[in-house]
Amino acid sequence: MSFTRHVGKHGDRKVAIIFREVPGEPHMCLVTYTETINQHIHDPLIKCIDSDIGQNSENLADALNRTYAQDGRPILQILHMEGQLKKVQTSAIVMTPNNNTKIKLDELNTMLNEMKLGEAAVKKMADMDKSMGLQSPGEVAKRMRVPEPVVAGSADVLGDASLAQQRIAQANKMAAEAKGLLAESERLMAEAASLDPTTAPKTKAKTKKVTAAAVVVPEVTAKRKYVRKVANVT
Repeated sequence: MSFTRHVGKHGDRKVAIIFREVPGEPHMCLVTYTETINQHIHDPLIKCIDSDIGQNSENLADALNRTYAQDGRPILQILHMEGQLKKVQTSAIVMTPNNNTKIKLDELNTMLNEMKLGEAAVKKMADMDKSMGLQSPGEVAKRMRVPEPVVAGSADVLGDASLAQQRIAQANKMAAEAKGLLAESERLMAEAASLDPTTAPKTKAKTKKVTAAAVVVPEVTAKRKYVRKVANVT
């Protein structure tokens, strides 16, 4: 039996559940009334719900934000701008995944959240087993009671050489990222120049740098004036 997510009823009115839980208000949800929205939103909204993207999204809002109406705007944006998003208590919403199944949204949220926590716990245990190896409870308890001695230079401790290699790897990664950003910057500048030549960066004319050279001015010694004394001849 097939199930369709994100659909239900608020009283006798059909709704699409945009957010199962409002952030910070888990007892509230965000819905839109599918029978009263405009036709230009209704059809793409229903198609989005039935699509793989809609059915695989945890919240319908994620899919609607990536689905566009004929005017090119995301459907979620249109619903928000036209005031079609309504906040309703989760206990007042009955989910109708098919004609034979009904469940209150608050109960469904509790079940899904518990499943999510269970899956997270199972994944965490699997990651621990993978990284540490499967160990008996006695071994784990022993290690928790008596911490193993730390030996400098052992494989469990990062020595100076290992830290140095990490720094080198990090520096090389940063250099590669910087090189990529510079190349992308040059590409964007060239693209902008092809679209509008006036935006091309103007190259400054290279001016010959003239350094003040030391000009040697020959020192001219002032000539001394000699006054010739002539004796008075009588």
